Amino acid sequence: MNAMGERKGSGDGTVGKALDALELVARQGKPVRFSDLLAVSPWPKATLYRLLQTLTSQGMLAHDEETGTYAPGLRLVQLAHIAWSRATLAPIARPFLDALSARVGETIHLAQLDRGQVLYVDKRNAVHPVEMYSEAGKIGPGYCTGVGKAMLAHLPEAERAEALKLQSWHRYTDTTLTSPAAFEAEAQVIREEGIAFDREEHETGIVCIAAPILSPSGRVRGALSITGQTRRKSLEDLAELRPALCETARQIAAAAADWQYPD
Repeated sequence: MNAMGERKGSGDGTVGKALDALELVARQGKPVRFSDLLAVSPWPKATLYRLLQTLTSQGMLAHDEETGTYAPGLRLVQLAHIAWSRATLAPIARPFLDALSARVGETIHLAQLDRGQVLYVDKRNAVHPVEMYSEAGKIGPGYCTGVGKAMLAHLPEAERAEALKLQSWHRYTDTTLTSPAAFEAEAQVIREEGIAFDREEHETGIVCIAAPILSPSGRVRGALSITGQTRRKSLEDLAELRPALCETARQIAAAAADWQYPD
């Protein structure tokens, strides 16, 4: 992935190319013409056309004959809904997120790891909403977000080393960690304290406190965070919410242990 969370082209043959083409369309955020896709495509015209035709015939993309544009298809929407309900913590965590949101009145994020990056799977807005990058379904960096740091720090050493190789180490702000060595030093503290902090590392003016969601054996299932804006809340203010945060993370972990996450 690059600094914006976009995946580089895969080397997994035709299937990998088709998935990359599907993501290329989805990332445009609106119906898009073939010529516009070709301008940002890593493939020649004939290859891109063939991939789009296959995806369209399979219902993964929809092609509007009138406008000549491509957009995600209904079959993709159906599969995405199934994945969201069966492969993420979101359905199980929903009542716990609702309760935590009502209790603290701040922005709540639920996330899981996707190839070393953060996949936001659910969010609750604060009483005073925070304008920020994260939304459910978005991918964010692992090394400089609270939820990402909480999850990466608790991975087994070999898995963490592989995940750190996938980070861009882009400097978003003056406080962003920019090397594996710097991250490892903080990861030790995160493991000892059981929480991670985002000290305006991804977005200026945005701070958060995060806790990992772990299986009974200590495997990383996800992470939970409480986020605030520095003009309203300091990191010390958010740290006072640690008991509520950690209690909710444990509740979600307990609920997930009885679901689809065998150790």
